[in-house]
Amino acid sequence: MSGTNHHYAVDVDWQGNRGEGTTAYRSYGREVLVRAAGKPELAGSADVPFRGTADRWNPEELLLAALAQCHLLSYLHSAVKHGIVVTAYADAATGTMEQVGDGGRFTSVTLHPRVTITDASQRELALRIHAEASANCFIAASVSFPVLHEPDVTVAQA
Repeated sequence: MSGTNHHYAVDVDWQGNRGEGTTAYRSYGREVLVRAAGKPELAGSADVPFRGTADRWNPEELLLAALAQCHLLSYLHSAVKHGIVVTAYADAATGTMEQVGDGGRFTSVTLHPRVTITDASQRELALRIHAEASANCFIAASVSFPVLHEPDVTVAQA
């Protein structure tokens, strides 16, 4: 099966040379700037346990954000297809990464989408289409660990 290719580009610029480069594990900072044409810069770093900076985005958080955002966008698309009017959507994604020596991997991510819809009779359908949204999420389809969902659907008050 052949499909359409989409291409993406970002620049990652290491900002952590403290004058000694990588002469020792503690001699350099983990700060980076992530750039893409026409977008604000994103300040990144390693996670704090890996000598990173707490006030910058780390790769693990960015992975969670990508999965949550992709699911949200796929869900909104599915909602339109099924005639469900969504008026609010928020997520509090969580993930577990297992470190083994110098390496590691994510073992799971759980999305916790909170969706508000307008029609109470569509509540069960609104819950079910999370599976469809997951199947259509490009990012979830690209990872080697389970992306679980614990959705909540409420009906907007008139």
